[in-house]
Amino acid sequence: MGRRGVASSSVNEIQALVTRILLASSKKYTIMEYQILERSRADDLTSLFREAFASSEGETQERLIGKLSSGLASNIDNDSIICIGAANEEDSLRGVIFFTRLFFDSPVQVYMLAPVAVHHEHQGRGIGAALIEFGLDDLRNRSADVAVTYGDPSFYSKFGFEPLQQEVIQAPLELSMPFGWLGQSLTDGPIPEIRQRPTCVEEFDDPQYW
Repeated sequence: MGRRGVASSSVNEIQALVTRILLASSKKYTIMEYQILERSRADDLTSLFREAFASSEGETQERLIGKLSSGLASNIDNDSIICIGAANEEDSLRGVIFFTRLFFDSPVQVYMLAPVAVHHEHQGRGIGAALIEFGLDDLRNRSADVAVTYGDPSFYSKFGFEPLQQEVIQAPLELSMPFGWLGQSLTDGPIPEIRQRPTCVEEFDDPQYW
């Protein structure tokens, strides 16, 4: 093969590589719209949760989270149960997150982040992280005081969550993994100490979720 043939082959390979990179980038950075969801999307978001957890956690977790997400979705009121979704240009849901109110005698507003799910074909593209950030900003705009969650400290620490002592804010039910109880202040001040066990929304009032 002459030099022209080698050069032409190299150009074709480079063009093919650039095309693959562009295609990969377009898939990785699909434009999403983040929006507050209403109860009318209950079936769609419940299906997403079931699919996501069946793919990653198996049948038992799929049933458990399916029941939880279905109950939460059916009672979205944009107050005690807030739901945020990530939808593509066709308005198909690709990610969903819930924030639910914890109730104290004190007027302090505390919301719990859980659960969150991203469609298995769209995981690893930053959708879950964007949902968390969008949701925390929405809570700040609502003048909420504290956000808590129950999960992996190494993951949620990326979003400002820190280990939360039960002496500061208790979980609604006894925790099987106390190290996973996390919180952050949504104001300029520290997390307030509340010497009372809160109540949660009915859907979470079940020991199997804790």
